[in-house]
Amino acid sequence: MTINNFTIREIKPSDNSKIAKAIRRVLIEYGVPKVGTAYADTILDTLSEAYTAKNAVYYVVEKNGEIYGGAGIQQLDNYQGNVCELQKMYFTPEARGIGLGSEMMKTCLQKAKEFGFEKCYLETLPYMEEARKLYRKVGFEDLDAPMGDTGHYSCNLWMLKSL
Repeated sequence: MTINNFTIREIKPSDNSKIAKAIRRVLIEYGVPKVGTAYADTILDTLSEAYTAKNAVYYVVEKNGEIYGGAGIQQLDNYQGNVCELQKMYFTPEARGIGLGSEMMKTCLQKAKEFGFEKCYLETLPYMEEARKLYRKVGFEDLDAPMGDTGHYSCNLWMLKSL
């Protein structure tokens, strides 16, 4: 899928350092705590390897060899049930406002359905307003408490969507 010369494609090992840099750039931009969020995830520098498990995939947004964001799907950690988690969906400013978020969401949710998941869960933060608008637009609903145990204790908004 290509939008404004940005391409959404599956991650490859050579993308690891570029996507880690892009994600950290967005987290710093939003003033996200460096603990209890994706910033501190040990897998952030090796995302291509982290999504090799069964029913897991991570997509990146690429343009001219640079990575401007991404998102992934995999089984919700520490949860017994057929629920996946939308993970590490971040876009740098250059990739926002042109429909890439909607397309990435469509791509990830379609893949989650293909994997056979029944629901998709996500965690976010109050000041990620644009992202929350997108999540609601595609049918995610607010939860009163987290599901599973992702280790992202600083993320205090939880959402769920039936697939």
